[in-house]
Amino acid sequence: MADVKGLENKLDEVFVKNAPFQLPKEAKEWIVKYLPYINLFLGVLTLWAAYGLYHWATVANNWIDTANRIAETYGISGYGSTSRLSLMVWISLAVLVIQAVIYIAAFSGTRDKKKSGWDLLFLAMGINIVYGFITLFTDYGSVGNLIGYLIGSVIGLYLLFQIRSYYLPKKSTETSKKPSKK
Repeated sequence: MADVKGLENKLDEVFVKNAPFQLPKEAKEWIVKYLPYINLFLGVLTLWAAYGLYHWATVANNWIDTANRIAETYGISGYGSTSRLSLMVWISLAVLVIQAVIYIAAFSGTRDKKKSGWDLLFLAMGINIVYGFITLFTDYGSVGNLIGYLIGSVIGLYLLFQIRSYYLPKKSTETSKKPSKK
């Protein structure tokens, strides 16, 4: 946990304290206001991406099976069962579903401006980076995909850290005074 806190503090220095551009207060407040709904949208979109990946793999499997059956009908040996649902596709599906659940779970925390909601989004950004590396080892991924995921994650982290202060516990400036006993 201390490592995550250290990483969070280091990224705060990069994306807030040393950032060449700070978002205007109105922009930050707009993001904070609509972030819960953006999370829901991203969660649904990510689930849709997982479904799309699964659908792509099963359609490809069906086409390959059909081509093999047609080839065997004409006496040509098929290519065997080349499943598009490889281990990396199943891992990708799992990562996408986990990320979608995290986005959706962050709704109430970001709506109530709790640090736990912000933490879930920080976790989702980390998972997005991991997913970028996973796609590198799949049939549908490339270095270009990885670069896209990294750029998207950097932009997401910048925005996330720009609004981080809205989710930190408020420190009381008033000191509580106890009534003196006479």
